[in-house]
Amino acid sequence: MLSLSKINIRKRGNYYEYRVEIAPVDGKRQWLSKSGYRTKPEAQEAGVQAYNEYLNAGIPFKSCDLSYSDYLDYWLENYCKNNLRYNTIQTYTLLINKYIKPKIGMFKLSTITSVSLNSYLTDVVNEFNHSKSYYKNILKVVKGSFRDACNLYGFLKYNPALTLRLPKVNKYSEDIKHLYTKEEIDIILERFKGNATFICSFLTSCYTGLRTGEVFALTWEDIDLDKGIINIKHSVYDRPKDYKGRWYLGPTKTNSGTRTIYIGNTLKQALINYKNRQDYLKEIFGTQYKYYHLEDDSVDKRIVISNNNEERVNFIFTQDDGTYVGTDITKYPYKIIKNELNINARFYDLRGTYATRLTNNGTLMNEVSELMGHSDSSITRKYYISTTEENKREAINNLDKVNNSEVINKVIAFEV
Repeated sequence: MLSLSKINIRKRGNYYEYRVEIAPVDGKRQWLSKSGYRTKPEAQEAGVQAYNEYLNAGIPFKSCDLSYSDYLDYWLENYCKNNLRYNTIQTYTLLINKYIKPKIGMFKLSTITSVSLNSYLTDVVNEFNHSKSYYKNILKVVKGSFRDACNLYGFLKYNPALTLRLPKVNKYSEDIKHLYTKEEIDIILERFKGNATFICSFLTSCYTGLRTGEVFALTWEDIDLDKGIINIKHSVYDRPKDYKGRWYLGPTKTNSGTRTIYIGNTLKQALINYKNRQDYLKEIFGTQYKYYHLEDDSVDKRIVISNNNEERVNFIFTQDDGTYVGTDITKYPYKIIKNELNINARFYDLRGTYATRLTNNGTLMNEVSELMGHSDSSITRKYYISTTEENKREAINNLDKVNNSEVINKVIAFEV
């Protein structure tokens, strides 16, 4: 940074002039200078500005007077909404409002330093009890916002977050994990044996480990019941305040989330019976049965009720009259599961239960990773363990045997 002592300020008549030496040309000394300033501080500030522009190859540098809080609002509106997925924007907004603005949002953007950002991150890690991955998301927001303030918008000449690193995070005991026992699964299935859609979606998650959004994005075209495979291509999410349509179909969470998995005989039979039931209900409801199609909305597609002319999307998990309610299928049942059955679990915990049972049953870690749609299987790759289609199918057949029970066989008949 330029020292103020290097700027020569002199008064010429009633005005002040700045002069600052720059690189010589043809061996001759060169100066930046300008007059016409009424006060010495004005001339000095203008000199600093001019020299910064000179150092930046002549590109004007405009010092930012925004607070970090106001800049974050600007960043969300102008960068995030145009470049990131809806769910990511929602996550960023939550982190900004809860963890960033209350701590450092009041400071002027241009006054925040690397030291202050390191201090801020240390305070956040020490104050809250979150996983390392959670803090990494906060770090990502901070680094991304300052990167764009410097490189994209020109609000800052130097990026104070460039070398920012996450401090040591103490071991975090996650309270979100619940491993379902076979007894709990049987109790839940027995309790909701009259709710075919919930039971079939519950078993789909139980036997595949799909993410919640992946389960409720499934269409009948994604499943080959003859071959016993499911092609996971999409994930569903909701925009509660979107008047045009609440539910949206987007890509899977990661590239590795797009995958093909095998299903065992139990889930296969459940899906066959459920489809037969759904086809029968379509006949019963006739023209009152609801169908849906997709409308383009930037990256993702909005799920809307279809007229006769649109190409229909045949979602698997709908209400009896075809109404698509996305992941809301699980809301009411899980209130009962928690308050009546005293099982403190979530639908998403079926995914962890699936992975744990596969691992405990001898499935190789890289096979579990592929089935789960994870991009990181570093533990198994380190030992050069390869996977085969036969191994993955065997893993699913083993899980089918482990999970099978008389209650499951009874409830998947889905009698109307």
